[in-house]
Amino acid sequence: MVSSGAMVPQVLLLLHAIALTLGQYDICKSLVSTDDGPSWEYYACQPKPMSMKEYMQIKVEPPGITCGDPPERFCTLENPYLCSDECDASTPDLAHPPKLMQDREQIGLFTYWQTVTWSRYPEPLLANISLSWNKSLELTEDIQITFEYGRPTIMVLDKSLDKGRTWQPYQFYADDCMEAFGMSPKRVQDLTATNLTRVFCTEQYSRWVGSKNEKNVRFEVRDRFAIFAGPRLLNIDNLYTRMESMKGLRDFFTFTNLRLRLLRPALGGTYVQRENLMKYFYAISNIEVPARCKCNLHAGQCTFRDGSLQCECEHNTTGQDCGRCEKGFKAKSWKPGSYVPRPNGSPNTCEAAGSVGNCECYGHSNRCSYIDFINIVTCVSCKHNTRGQNCQHCRLGYFRNASAELDDENVCIECNCNQLGSLHARCNETGYCQCREGSTGQKCDDCLPGYNWKQGCISNMCDDELLLCQNGGTCFQNQKCLCLPEFKGVLCEQPRCDSEEGCDGASASYLSPAALLLCLLANAVAALTSW
Repeated sequence: MVSSGAMVPQVLLLLHAIALTLGQYDICKSLVSTDDGPSWEYYACQPKPMSMKEYMQIKVEPPGITCGDPPERFCTLENPYLCSDECDASTPDLAHPPKLMQDREQIGLFTYWQTVTWSRYPEPLLANISLSWNKSLELTEDIQITFEYGRPTIMVLDKSLDKGRTWQPYQFYADDCMEAFGMSPKRVQDLTATNLTRVFCTEQYSRWVGSKNEKNVRFEVRDRFAIFAGPRLLNIDNLYTRMESMKGLRDFFTFTNLRLRLLRPALGGTYVQRENLMKYFYAISNIEVPARCKCNLHAGQCTFRDGSLQCECEHNTTGQDCGRCEKGFKAKSWKPGSYVPRPNGSPNTCEAAGSVGNCECYGHSNRCSYIDFINIVTCVSCKHNTRGQNCQHCRLGYFRNASAELDDENVCIECNCNQLGSLHARCNETGYCQCREGSTGQKCDDCLPGYNWKQGCISNMCDDELLLCQNGGTCFQNQKCLCLPEFKGVLCEQPRCDSEEGCDGASASYLSPAALLLCLLANAVAALTSW
């Protein structure tokens, strides 16, 4: 009979073997048997793929592009002269709101979002559909958009990596790529391992085929994976190895937001028929986005809470994407997990503070040095714009972020002093720069009253309040008075014709009668005083 104590290591080894056979980075740690007893072994891990349709937030632009307000009749390309259908936002059975792009279709019954018809032709019929998750995601299968009543002849799929602040094209779609975008048409099959992340235009999903079955527009993910893993994705090891070694490959499949720019509706294989514009519109019944939460290989689970998807972080990491080390585990800089070596990868676990050379560097350095003659240990090569024995100060040109902890990677903020308005690039502890004469503001990028910006703040020669130009002169850029012909001087304070110059016919020819009289009087006074 085997004792229960002897069975524990065997059970642990069996569990460990089962975990290894899973092979797709879906466990983060496993309890293993060692000479010193059971202990945890950590692995790179990632959540399982899932449909992101139910979690996405949809925004449609411009306002009023959705049909039904006011009610509108429309027809289809299959029956272009039978225009008996109606879109009416006030009637549930006739309404086509954006939420119908993500609902679950019932058998034999489909619902769809629909735009207004192209009644304003030749003004373009444009619509933007923005999909947001407030979370970094990684594509695992093809994106598929299902259009009813014809696929667009021109559209663009964009993606964002920063929650919609900036966008970049993912793929162009057109029935004629050269005409629409000035690009030669390509397919995924034309790509190779060296240019897999290339953005191109395809004609595969835009041409009119006259079939109701041709509804789908795809962004091909699986075919891109197949370039490395083979047609049936059997060589998955090679794909994960490439994910780790090929620069930009993981980022190519990563996004926080997607956007469809619909630029021209289906035309039915002909030119626009202006006599029947009610058959031109966009209608989408479904958008499928198969993906997984991006957790930087530090989480095996992703849950929806507090209104957004959140990684259940392991390896002493934290954050929505497990993108930083937990407080107290910043002995070295945070790193994402790694797919290699296969099959379990490298977890790159965050380590407890103080575990590197017994010196606290607040996570800004992973090396320490002992200075013998003063008997201290100091951090070496401080990162994140920090400096000091414990990386506790900010480099010159940076100041302390008051809202960040000392172990935060963003603890030091760049001063960004204006080079023309400040004396140097340094600032004080609150971020205020030392300004040159006449300059003001936190960054010395503004001017004090009486100064004007012109490659720095320069003193005003004139203005509209304190230094008025005289005798009808006007102030030009605060630096020069533009005088009337009969006056001169910095502020136009001097008559142009004075006693020294005399008032001959040539000079008087352009003077007004009043100015000429003033000049003659000045000459007469000068003559009297010379006696």
